[in-house]
Amino acid sequence: MDHISDAFKAIREQLPEMEYRTGEPMKKHTSFKIGGNVTTMFFPVTQNEVVKLIEILHGFGVKPLIIGNGTNLLAEDGLLNILAMKTYGGLNSIRLTDDAEITADSGVLLSKLASFALECGLTGLEFAHGIPGTLGGAVSMNAGAYGGEMKNAVMKTTALTPDAALFEITGDAHDFSYRHSRFSDSGDVILSSALKLTRGDPGEIKGQMDMLAKKRRESQPLNMPSAGSTFKRPKEGYAAALIEQAGLKGYAVGGAMVSEKHAGFVVNRGDATFKDVMNIIDHIRETVMRQFGIELEPEVKIIRSRQQ
Repeated sequence: MDHISDAFKAIREQLPEMEYRTGEPMKKHTSFKIGGNVTTMFFPVTQNEVVKLIEILHGFGVKPLIIGNGTNLLAEDGLLNILAMKTYGGLNSIRLTDDAEITADSGVLLSKLASFALECGLTGLEFAHGIPGTLGGAVSMNAGAYGGEMKNAVMKTTALTPDAALFEITGDAHDFSYRHSRFSDSGDVILSSALKLTRGDPGEIKGQMDMLAKKRRESQPLNMPSAGSTFKRPKEGYAAALIEQAGLKGYAVGGAMVSEKHAGFVVNRGDATFKDVMNIIDHIRETVMRQFGIELEPEVKIIRSRQQ
């Protein structure tokens, strides 16, 4: 714990204007509305603040938890021995940098990015309009929906290594694959990305966005807290179909439940705990493996307390 308290003191001394909150509840920063209190959460508003923050933390051997909009996170309950940094709300610059190129900070919401592309008459991000996460999180996991993926648009990313060294990658160096990129497990911190789009008809772009939004409303439990798709798509079919075939639609533990609207979603009925959701995830994996011989891999990122 000394490393964290020493790092906190150094950050307060060297970045006195940066907003922070101690004992901040993760349930306030995740779409699941679940999670205990992190030691401290920082809210940088410039890339320079992020660089300095990561530099200080590295000096004390502390690995921060990077949060965008918290839409793919399930955090443990109780006290979390974690220093967190939230990009959404602070790192929000977005600009047209070429005729069909948009550059945006990692904390920009995908919905805002897609709307900006529409305003510019650019097509290629219609699929992203209803994804609730930030650009940084979306690039890190190669987010996608309805046949679209971030890898089809992202051309360049600026990031920091865990020891605060700035670097830039382009194209294939992102190592994109299904729900994965080189950033997924690297510990690097994404600062911004440039996306290459194409000119399109604003009316058609808007029509496609509206159609996909309607699909989401009709098929997904958008009115209940969740982390979106709970599992990655297996090679053998679809997770939601397997879960439904296993008879688990509506299966509940405590305040958590497999959505009756879409079996790929585990939802919080109001008072779900971390253990409730984990028990459902484990039960689904065991049941699907037993019935179909297929291993489901969680898409949601599990956050537990750390030993620093």
